[in-house]
Parts: sequence; structure tokens; C-alpha cells
Amino acid sequence: MTFVIVAACIRIYCCMAAATTKPDNKTRCTWAVNDALMREYHDHEWGVPEYDSRALWELLMLEGFQAGLSWLVVLRKREAFQAAFRAFDPHKVARFKEEDILRLLDDPRIIRSRAKIVATIRGAQIFLEMEKSGESFSAFLWNMVGNKPIQTEGPRPTQTDLAATMAKELKKRGFKFVGPLIVYAFMQAAGMVNDHNDDCFRHNAVKRLRHGKPPKA
Repeated sequence: MTFVIVAACIRIYCCMAAATTKPDNKTRCTWAVNDALMREYHDHEWGVPEYDSRALWELLMLEGFQAGLSWLVVLRKREAFQAAFRAFDPHKVARFKEEDILRLLDDPRIIRSRAKIVATIRGAQIFLEMEKSGESFSAFLWNMVGNKPIQTEGPRPTQTDLAATMAKELKKRGFKFVGPLIVYAFMQAAGMVNDHNDDCFRHNAVKRLRHGKPPKA
């Protein structure tokens, strides 16, 4: 359990301070300073509000895979994950059978955890169940945050009551690897909360950003 907490919080803790990176002299959240891939992710993806249901589901599944590891591990393997999981198309993943699980467990390009693989397949099935009942996965999530990004002020938390509520609701639906820490990291990444440090060059840009439109419930 300790390892899961550390990994899930790596971006959260480091957002409490910012640092200047030498390549372009821009001030960033410290977790994005030392690795080129993390800088690219920080500068173009992290905190950008995402409203597409499929994209949100993919991100939540990847956050689950990083439990016990670091987000950099997932980023380095993301393209391999997308290939192995059929571009994270829930309609395709939901039909995965035991032979697909064995194929994935034999794929050295991804994180080979049976529990996480099975949870992703079940997550795809839950996604489709919601879709079939007329419920948007995106609306389900965004409604819990008031359909607009939360702008954090002051010290950045490691989790919030809202993250705990969202985690509880996801677990009720049957999702796995969705504890409050992982869910809060997901909320940060999906732009449901803007946790770029106040001094980070992306803070105000993300604050002004509008990516898509909130879905109707």
C-alpha cells in the first residue's frame, strides 16, 4: 500500500513548488523539470480539460496501471499500451478473452499485471454498460466537479474530499484501482482541477483554456 501512495502522489507533491529548467528558461512544476518526456507531457497535456468520454476512460485506465510505479513508466509505455489495448477502444477491449489476457501478460512493452489487465477489461464493459443506459462517462465525472475545472489556490493537496467521493462512485460502478490518490492524480491530469503551481508558466494558460464543451447529462 505504501508504494501505491508514493507513486500516485509523485506529481501531486511536486506541484507544491516550481523550478526553472535550463533548456528554455521556463518555470515549471518540479516533477516536469528533469525528464524531456515529462516536460512534453506537462507542457501540452497535463491539466488540459478533457471532456471526451473515451479519452477520459483511457486516462483513468492508465492511471490505474501506474499504481505502485511512477507516471514516467506509464508515459514511456503509453504507445505500447495503446497498441496492445486496441487504441483503448472500449468496444474492442470489452470483448477481450483469456487468450487476450495471456497475450498481454506476454507483452514486455507494457506493465504486465493480470489484476490491472482484468480491471481494464472490466472497466471497458462498465463503460459500455453506462453508454447503453444512456449515461455519458464524461458527464458522470464532470458533474461531480460542477462541470468546470477547479482552480486550486494555496498549497496543492494530495487528495480531496471530492476525489474520495469520485473514487467511491467509481468503485460502486465496479471500477478497480480507483482509490482517492489515484483518482486525484486523474483529476489533475484530466484538467478537472488546475494544480499547476502558481509560478508555473502553464498555470494561467491552463486556467484560460477550454478544451471541448462539458457534456450534457
